[in-house]
Amino acid sequence: MKIIKDKVAKLSFVALLVAMTAAMFYAPTASAHGEKSQAAFMRMRTIHWFDLNWSKEEVPVNETMTISGKFLVFAGWPETVDKPEVSFLNVGIPGPVFIRAGSWIGGQLVPRSVSLELGEVYEFKVLLKARRPGDWHVHSMMNVQGGGPIIGPGKWVTITGSMSEFVNPVTTLTGQTINLENYALDNVYFWHAVWFAIAFAWLLFWIKRPLFVPRHIAVASGKADSLISAGDKKIGMVFAVGTLVIVAASMGATNEKYPVTTPLQAGLLRGMKTYQMPEANVSVKVDDATYRVPGRAMQMTLTITNNGDSAVRLGEFNTAGVRFLDPAVHEDDTAYPDDLLAEEGLTVSDNSPLAPGETRTVEVTASDAAWEVYRLADLIYDPDSRFAGLLFFWDEKGNRQLVTVDAPLIPTFI
Repeated sequence: MKIIKDKVAKLSFVALLVAMTAAMFYAPTASAHGEKSQAAFMRMRTIHWFDLNWSKEEVPVNETMTISGKFLVFAGWPETVDKPEVSFLNVGIPGPVFIRAGSWIGGQLVPRSVSLELGEVYEFKVLLKARRPGDWHVHSMMNVQGGGPIIGPGKWVTITGSMSEFVNPVTTLTGQTINLENYALDNVYFWHAVWFAIAFAWLLFWIKRPLFVPRHIAVASGKADSLISAGDKKIGMVFAVGTLVIVAASMGATNEKYPVTTPLQAGLLRGMKTYQMPEANVSVKVDDATYRVPGRAMQMTLTITNNGDSAVRLGEFNTAGVRFLDPAVHEDDTAYPDDLLAEEGLTVSDNSPLAPGETRTVEVTASDAAWEVYRLADLIYDPDSRFAGLLFFWDEKGNRQLVTVDAPLIPTFI
């Protein structure tokens, strides 16, 4: 019986070590597009990204690129998602393939969280420095406290060169220039080795004791007190006291070596500068909206009134980063991602110029495979099946007006 218990204990210990080693060295890679896994209503009714620009499609290691554009904080923010009162401008990338060198909202540097207002438009820019070679999908993204990451459109960017050449120089408050990429890396390895050695020694000490199954048998038979001896308790105290001594000594040595330190800044920036879009002279009322499942198309009945002094035409419908265009009115010249651009995806029953003072009811259809590819059609299965988006109108002089729409969406299966 004793031999069996010893074998079980040793096998259990070996299995534990294998599991720990696998957890330490297993590093899976990810290539999926994160926006597809996010609920359609989150992308449609929270942050609307538009006028996006990725400054480069190919960038060498150590060189920089920017993502810039505008976003509208939708006024009809869903009740099930916390309001963006504490938000952080970020990027969605598969790990640290870039470093975020800086980010700005309304021209103001935003290294920390900000408070955003519903219904307002903001201009933004994120500066990225290339770090790891490869082809990466780079997204705009807004992290909202209580609401999670709200991911925006993404575009493939290629980083060339070698990661071994990457440097990240920073000048500290004391005037010392350091490379954050490998700063104090030897010290990191040292302390990992120290604590791993202590943990390994603790496991080795207990290997001579019953482990897992034998221990359970002893507890079940009422012999739990026999599992830990007075000597075991003394060894446990040695480990505990030793750990506290190491922590205290290392903390004291660190404070002595680095007397000048500042805490991480975690305050909230308020009063962010908004972007003033040209005043819209067009009003839109959604009379009806349906999604035709077989045709992968959304159909809207809109009553449009032109309150301006120049005729206008509808040229674009933007929802969840997918852009549906009427090429007779507007064509994209920004190299927007092809999979998010339906260049001929918008049709209007009567898209002749709408004269000043005129009101017209039209049938608008936004059709493209993107409804299914990006899982926007899943909206029809939500308990609150509503869509939202941006309509862009152009007048005779080429001036653009933005109008938001929000209404229930009814599915049809014929």
